[in-house]
Amino acid sequence: MKDLKSLIENQRRFFLTGRTRDVSFRIEALKRLKQAVESHEQELYKALDSDLRKPAMESFMSEIGMITREISFVMRHLRSWTRPEKARTNLLNFPARSRIYAEPYGVTLIIGPWNYPLQLTLLPLIGAIAAGNCSIVKPSEIAHATSGIVAKIIGEACGEEHVAAVEGGKGVGEQLLAERFDHIFFTGSAAVGWIVMQAASQHLTPVTMELGGKSPAIVDADADLSMAARRIAWGKFLNAGQTCVAPDYLLLHAAIKDPFLALLRTTIKDFYGDDPQKSPDYARIVNNAQFDRLAGYLRDGDILIGGEIDRRTRYIGPTVLLNSSWDARVMQEEIFGPLLPVLIFDDLDDVIGKLISMPRPLSLYYFSRNRKKQKRIIRDVPFGGGTMNDTILHMVNPHLPFGGAGQSGFGSYHGKASFDAFSHRKSILARPTLLDNPLRYPPYAGKLRWLKKFFTWDR
Repeated sequence: MKDLKSLIENQRRFFLTGRTRDVSFRIEALKRLKQAVESHEQELYKALDSDLRKPAMESFMSEIGMITREISFVMRHLRSWTRPEKARTNLLNFPARSRIYAEPYGVTLIIGPWNYPLQLTLLPLIGAIAAGNCSIVKPSEIAHATSGIVAKIIGEACGEEHVAAVEGGKGVGEQLLAERFDHIFFTGSAAVGWIVMQAASQHLTPVTMELGGKSPAIVDADADLSMAARRIAWGKFLNAGQTCVAPDYLLLHAAIKDPFLALLRTTIKDFYGDDPQKSPDYARIVNNAQFDRLAGYLRDGDILIGGEIDRRTRYIGPTVLLNSSWDARVMQEEIFGPLLPVLIFDDLDDVIGKLISMPRPLSLYYFSRNRKKQKRIIRDVPFGGGTMNDTILHMVNPHLPFGGAGQSGFGSYHGKASFDAFSHRKSILARPTLLDNPLRYPPYAGKLRWLKKFFTWDR
């Protein structure tokens, strides 16, 4: 295993040379990263199939394509992002010029998860490189095959003094967290996020936390039911439900319960056939521990659709549960799998009241043709981000910051938000030497009334 202390110190020395502050250096590193991802595309398909039996379509759409597109977007805008940002100067500081400079943190740690082991590991790295940092990247050992390819890609694209991949299990993660970094970016569960936060606090290291939570999908009585069924089924069963922004459970208006559930059943059959286990388009659960946890949830409701399991192949079919209670384990814990509990409501006020009493979810999806009700959901319910009349797609817009709120995380990234996440905004006031207002200097006698006027006029 690599000598972690030496690796980090070498990166710190390299950062202090100033090489990473050169925008051309950053762009070249991003170009090499994109080329490395593209040159290993076929290996990535195989690795993602090995880890999650992920279909090639999903692997490109939600992993490879997102990385290459993000790199292109960042390279196109990076020079403008790195220019000093002009800010207004208030009256008390007149005359002066105000600027905000984006400054890299230094040596950063990026800890990736297993469910999207390429995208959710390299997407933060794009922001770290763009902002001018050095980085240690820890891919998830659970997605073992993909971890190896990610390490190979980073090794080919960057020197270890700039970016280094460190593979390994829990012990390696603990060793890394014992070291001092200038910023930590973590994607994963709230339980592990708490451990990362504790470790970061020992060095007062700033952190970005991308966690999860129970993201609801709400289908109101006036929704387009056929469209809602397709979009919810796609968002829920993508990657066999192992998606942090997947609809975790469904709140369904009583007036459209039967027709919607009939459409959902038809949609699942259209997507995956009569036997989803034979479908080439349906992924598998990542390991036996996750399989056993999910299989236990099947007791927390009445199975309306699906429910088939096969531990040997880690298969759990697309499943819809009725008659679960808010107190059931399936409604208390993040599911992170292909089980969709359905709860029925009569009044949107009751839904809003319940949601605001719960921890803030990473995402929320509301299906309704009524713009006023959409605005009310956005205004009254706290959540990280979401989509009206669709699922998941808010996170693939590079112009929208993506992140959680409360227990679902803090800080955001994607596009410029990734650059900002790995940058310190250094505020600079530049004052001339020709003029110097004597009002602020002692002796103060007779000056207070004038100072008050300046504070009143100041904008």
